[in-house]
Amino acid sequence: MKTVVTSKYQTTIPKKIREKVGISVHDLLEWELKEGEIVVKPVTSRFLKFQGSVKTGKGHISEDIKTARQKRARQIS
Repeated sequence: MKTVVTSKYQTTIPKKIREKVGISVHDLLEWELKEGEIVVKPVTSRFLKFQGSVKTGKGHISEDIKTARQKRARQIS
């Protein structure tokens, strides 16, 4: 596959490659030069490996906000 480098030195990652490697908007890429070739790898966060490992129940956001505000008010006064 071929892409064009723009005047700002940007290029587009072809859709097939993005999908196969799982690259999304705002993902980080690591660029390396190896034996005269450019190697681009997605940066994977070790933190994200744990995504979904902690199960939580449904929350009650309005009650949680109210409780947090009450606790904060007690700390201030």
